[in-house]
Amino acid sequence: MRVLSKFKGFLFSLFFGFLIGCGESASLREHVYQGGALGTSYAIKVFTADTTDLQPAIDSVFRVVNQSLSTYQPDSDISRINRGDSRVQVDKMFAEVFEMSVQIHGQTEGYFDPTVGILVDAWGFGPGAALEMDSTRVDSLRQYVGLEKVRLTPDFRIAMQQPGMRLDFNAIAKGYAVDRLGVMLEHKGAADYLVEVGGELRTRGINQIKAQPWVVGIDDPQVLEGRKIKQIITLSDRAMASSGNYRKFRVDSVSGKKYVHTIDPRTGYTKDSRILAVSVLAETCMRADGFATAFMAMDLEASKRILSSDASLEGYIIYLDETGVTTEYMTPGFEAVLQQDE
Repeated sequence: MRVLSKFKGFLFSLFFGFLIGCGESASLREHVYQGGALGTSYAIKVFTADTTDLQPAIDSVFRVVNQSLSTYQPDSDISRINRGDSRVQVDKMFAEVFEMSVQIHGQTEGYFDPTVGILVDAWGFGPGAALEMDSTRVDSLRQYVGLEKVRLTPDFRIAMQQPGMRLDFNAIAKGYAVDRLGVMLEHKGAADYLVEVGGELRTRGINQIKAQPWVVGIDDPQVLEGRKIKQIITLSDRAMASSGNYRKFRVDSVSGKKYVHTIDPRTGYTKDSRILAVSVLAETCMRADGFATAFMAMDLEASKRILSSDASLEGYIIYLDETGVTTEYMTPGFEAVLQQDE
């Protein structure tokens, strides 16, 4: 499942489809919801004793997230802010996403930056037309980049140092939507569920049919035709997000140089990265989503330092070593959730 410029490395459909119709717990009913939202697909599996149809509540979550955070919805709060409308007072959801973005921005030393969209477009990886990029153009655009130039005021308005800056939470909003869906399910009394939106996921409890943690798969990043599972993991009470840049690039017709879709917001240039794919585990999907994005732009050793110093994160990184050989790095906590061969 791919969303915009982010590859989603989660083969949810394989396991989800396999488990549907396999039976139900004596006291709980299995509910399955699938559809399209936020420009991608979603799938939810939940066990509850309640027979209430949850589809209206699911639709409501997507609707309010879109109204607050969707840059594709012209009348959304973020779209109005990006047009310079200073009258917008953001809601709690917007504030939560903004504050988490600031936190991750600081922890990654600026590699996670929701203001980088103007550079993404200029390099030809966004919806706008690509520009002729040179050092002068990059320098002129960098004045519009930097989350440290944006603040949330006490009266819940967004203040930007530089007029013309814009925010884009695509790299974290789908993870946040997953979390909001999970919170909604918990408020409805559900203790066992798996929520997935565009490849980002959150689990609680267990798969009651199997009486074991949820089983999910991660794609092999070097299989360009079709799909092949690289790893299978088991999750309970955790969230996961994945990102990759190996299928999204463009080649300069004159120089033949390949530009990957990851932009380094600190320099303004495309990142010639050896990182193929990243999966991150965290307590919330929003946090996992943000760090998965940042680790794609960061050097491997910098990502390792964050993972080793932050006990709330676990990571799995697939990369090319200096000789071009595909290599894997995973934290002990990630290795612990690998499904063992029986």
